[in-house]
Amino acid sequence: MALTKYNFNSFDLTTAASKGLAFNSDADGFETSSAGSMTLIKTLTASSSSTLDFVNGSSSVVFDNTYPVYLFKFINMHPATNNVDFSFQADTGTNTSYNQTMTTTAFYSENSEASGGGGSGYSTGRDQAQGTSFQQICDDIGNGNDEGCSGFLHIFNPASSTFVKHFISRMHGYHEGNYAQTWFHAGYFNTTTALTRVRFKFSSGNIDAGTIKLYGIKDS
Repeated sequence: MALTKYNFNSFDLTTAASKGLAFNSDADGFETSSAGSMTLIKTLTASSSSTLDFVNGSSSVVFDNTYPVYLFKFINMHPATNNVDFSFQADTGTNTSYNQTMTTTAFYSENSEASGGGGSGYSTGRDQAQGTSFQQICDDIGNGNDEGCSGFLHIFNPASSTFVKHFISRMHGYHEGNYAQTWFHAGYFNTTTALTRVRFKFSSGNIDAGTIKLYGIKDS
């Protein structure tokens, strides 16, 4: 059977607002379809940045009741300073103190390049009990040219006026002592006020390089 190819300019198709086109089994082969469940909202790229901030309503950022779940992806976050922790905090309204109360948990697994220091455990020094500090989500990262951390963070229903705001994070980092470390953090912001902004930073020094992508997940 011969395959006929058409230039995309040959088609004159108009879709509904916020809709796309998908193939189907009809004679014309097209239908209007909804976008995927995960929508890229904003990408921030660090370049010797002290912080990377996502603020609802600013610079095309959406962080409200549009989506029930928000996902941050961290790609090769590289610190300018050696042996530092990657962390985050959030705030409400127009507040910029980034000191919301959190209760959190933390555990890890690790293995050294020499295969002599493998292990796992709960980390009592990385959790908070009604604390207001920045929450560490990847610790003791080295600043060598090949070092850094990557992973993701989910924040659930940040605009709720009824419930506290739960989060789950999983990160992997290159420990400054030449370890592979995986970190699991979870907890909640103990507030029923809507969160409107999230800040990311290292515990000391700048974010030398790295990319953070914010996604909204609908129908979840």
